Amino acid sequence: MRLALFLSALTVIGAVTAKADPLAIVALGDSLTAGYQLDPGKGFVPQLQAALREKGHDVTVVDAGVSGDTTSGGLARLDWSVGPEAGAVIVELGANDALRGLDPETTRKNLTAILDRLDERGLPVLLAGMLAPPNLGEEYGAEFEAVYDDLSKRDVIYYPFFLDGVAANPSLNLADGMHPTAEGVAVIVQNILPKVEALITKASQRP
Repeated sequence: MRLALFLSALTVIGAVTAKADPLAIVALGDSLTAGYQLDPGKGFVPQLQAALREKGHDVTVVDAGVSGDTTSGGLARLDWSVGPEAGAVIVELGANDALRGLDPETTRKNLTAILDRLDERGLPVLLAGMLAPPNLGEEYGAEFEAVYDDLSKRDVIYYPFFLDGVAANPSLNLADGMHPTAEGVAVIVQNILPKVEALITKASQRP
């Protein structure tokens, strides 16, 4: 009898310990996620983690950003970038597709495959949208934007433009005009924070 009670207690303790583990949110992205040319602690991932923890969320944000990555690259490394510890995923990919003028249908195909595979794993997703540079023309821009608009109809949490409030603002971008400064990242984090909190809520409802 005592042995049974002891084993039962261990089971309960183990369950409590498992539930107490921080939620791992994997940020799958490119240089915008990786914190291009920013000091340690100033990129998107550490700033987002700090903001979430300040609001009382027990989370760890995992940096799976690779500078220069396209949606093709993100798809190719998906399985090892989003490991078994992942409880939710932020997908921030596509900027380099647009910068290279890749066919928006290629972007659509890759992002669809990424979302399909994450869905198969039962992982809630925050999809961050992107806009094409104006110099690529209105037609290309509309086709590119439509990719994200269409994918937003899936069972994802959608944030239409990752660089909202930062793009084209010289004071919030590095000299290249494309990558945010630490201050620019802070704006991104504050803007996207409600969507990430919705992602956390969705992750907490997983069976």
